[in-house]
Amino acid sequence: MSQTKKEQVICHIRYLRQELKEMHLGIKEDDLFPEPSELRGIMAQLEALLELVEGNIKIQSNSQAA
Repeated sequence: MSQTKKEQVICHIRYLRQELKEMHLGIKEDDLFPEPSELRGIMAQLEALLELVEGNIKIQSNSQAA
């Protein structure tokens, strides 16, 4: 994985981790459940991260086959 892609993945994971921590604390401490739009946003971020990682894996496996 190139350094730029690795940095992007790390940034995405840190952001998602922080968002999920905040949601967990809200549920645990205040019994406040996140808004559906917040959950959809997190899911979209996870999908983007997955596409970034899978795209890189596909590129690597194609170049290794050659």
